[in-house]
Amino acid sequence: MAETRDSARHGAASLRFREARSDDLPAIVALLADDAVARTRPGHVEAVTARIRAAFDEITASTDHELWVVEHDGGVAGTLQLSYLPSLSRNGMRRALVEAVRVRADLRGGGVGAAFMRHAIGRARDRGCGLVQLTSDARRDDAHRFYERLGFIASHVGMKLAL
Repeated sequence: MAETRDSARHGAASLRFREARSDDLPAIVALLADDAVARTRPGHVEAVTARIRAAFDEITASTDHELWVVEHDGGVAGTLQLSYLPSLSRNGMRRALVEAVRVRADLRGGGVGAAFMRHAIGRARDRGCGLVQLTSDARRDDAHRFYERLGFIASHVGMKLAL
């Protein structure tokens, strides 16, 4: 299991980044559920379901997907998913897709999210990716400013089709 620590201090304890374990699922689902935008979407849940467990098993079984948590003071303080994608465009450049980024509400604005994203970007670089991409709901103005401060550029228009 991959694991790193952030050298910067955040509050009383340093941050610990590690791949998620099955026993993290309740905390991860709670982070995903504590989101006003997500609550408006079909399929929103606030507890671990059989489908969530199956998705977790699929993610963790794959070498092209990683589910990460950041710990602060011994508890799960954030989560994100990284997917590594081969591509024919840009001369076969690999890219990383960052999804479902969440940081506990009481820790937002204190550097936890920025450190977590730097960790994710480092993972992508280590895996040979030349690009990190993400989408963010159009209603998430604070998140957009956060990603822009990290150097992300709103270069494309994202679209979805519910099936």
